[in-house]
Amino acid sequence: MSDPGAYRERLQAASRTPEIEEFTNLRVIHPASRRLTLWLARLGVAPNAVSLAGMACGILAGFAYEHYARGWGAPLGFALMVAWHVLDGSDGQLARLTGRQSQFGKIIDGICDYVTFIAVYTGLALAMAPRLGPEVWVLVVLSGVAHAVQSAAYELQRQEYDFWVHGKQAAELPRLEALQARGGGPLHRLYVWYVRLQYLTAGGAVPLRERLAAVLAARPAAAPKIRARYREVFAAPVRAWAALSANYRTLGIFAAAAAGVPWLYFLWELIGLSAILAWRVHAQRRYWERFARFLDGLEPGAGAAAADPAGDAPAAGPPHAQARG
Repeated sequence: MSDPGAYRERLQAASRTPEIEEFTNLRVIHPASRRLTLWLARLGVAPNAVSLAGMACGILAGFAYEHYARGWGAPLGFALMVAWHVLDGSDGQLARLTGRQSQFGKIIDGICDYVTFIAVYTGLALAMAPRLGPEVWVLVVLSGVAHAVQSAAYELQRQEYDFWVHGKQAAELPRLEALQARGGGPLHRLYVWYVRLQYLTAGGAVPLRERLAAVLAARPAAAPKIRARYREVFAAPVRAWAALSANYRTLGIFAAAAAGVPWLYFLWELIGLSAILAWRVHAQRRYWERFARFLDGLEPGAGAAAADPAGDAPAAGPPHAQARG
C-alpha cells in the first residue's frame, strides 16, 4: 500500500480490542507489535512464519530458564519471552492486515503459544529436579493442566466480547458438533480438544449466547442497542480476566526465577490462579444475569417499558468492523 497513513489506519483496525486489554498490552506489547507488523507487511513475511519465530523465542527461553540459577538465565529467559509476546501480537495483526487469516493459522498460533510455556516449564523443572527431587515434575504437570484450563476460559471471554460487540466473525466460538463432523488430522483434533475445554469453562456464557442470537434474529433493528449494552455491561469484567493472561505469567516466572524460588510460581499457578479463575466465573454470573434482564425486555411480547430493567443503554454503539478477532 502506497499511502503510509492508510496502512496505519488499517493496522489500527486489525489490532485487538483496546477496551478489554490490560496495561502491559496497551502500553508495551501492542505498540511494539504494531511497529513490527508494518515492517513485516512491507517485506511480505507470512503470518505463520511470525508465529514460528515467536515459538523459537519461547523454546530458547526454556533453555535460558534451565540456567536460572546463573545470573544471566532469568533475565535472558524474560527477554526472550517478551520477544515472543511481541511476535505473538504481530502474527494476528499481520494476518488481518494482509487478509491472510485462516483456521490453520489460528491453530498454529495456539500451538506456538503452548509450546512456549511447555518449553519454559520444562526448563525450570529440569533445573529444579536435582535439588527438589522428581516429585517437582508432578507439580509442574499439574500447573500446566491448570494453565490450559485458565487460558481456555480467559480466551473464551475475549472471543465472546469481540464477536458480539464488534462483529468479529473469526472470534465466534465454533460449535463442537460441526468441528467433530468435519474431521481432520492431529492439529484439527487438538483444536477440537481446546474448543471442548472452552465449553467446559464457559459457565453461563454459552446459554447467554444462544439467547442473544435468538433475540438478534427476532429483533435485527435492535442490534446497535444490544451491542452497545453488551459493551457497557461486559467491557470491565472481561478486562478483569486479564489476571489470567500470559503477560502476568511471564512476569511471575521471571520474578520467581530471579529470586531463586521458581517452584513458588508453580504453586501460584496451581492454587492462586485457579482460585482467580473460580472467582471470575462466579463474579461473571451477575453480569450474565444483568444482561439477561435487559434481553427480557427485547424478546417478542415484552413491553417497551421493560426494555432495560438494569438501566437504558446508549443509543449509539461502537463500530462493527467485520474483521478477524
